Amino acid sequence: MSQDHPAEHPRFSADLIGLDPDDQEARAFAEHLDKMERSGPSFTIEGSLQGVADFAESSTKLGGPRRYVVALVVTLILLGILAATWQFAGGLAAWLTG
Repeated sequence: MSQDHPAEHPRFSADLIGLDPDDQEARAFAEHLDKMERSGPSFTIEGSLQGVADFAESSTKLGGPRRYVVALVVTLILLGILAATWQFAGGLAAWLTG
């Protein structure tokens, strides 16, 4: 939740009383709390896409070995999708040619 005036974030008047709203780490923590309390249906397409968006946003903030692990996970997922598509296409072609 990016806002022009971080002091207007409702967390600083309710949950994070006493923290400096201009502090970058305090704002990041407030955004983290918002993300943790967000409850939406994760079994819908929109919920799934939101989960992917959260994963992508988190992975762009990583550095070092963790970034490589994220890249490896994404590569393995894409390879799995590619293999499943290839297998489906082969089965479909065999079925169509009789």
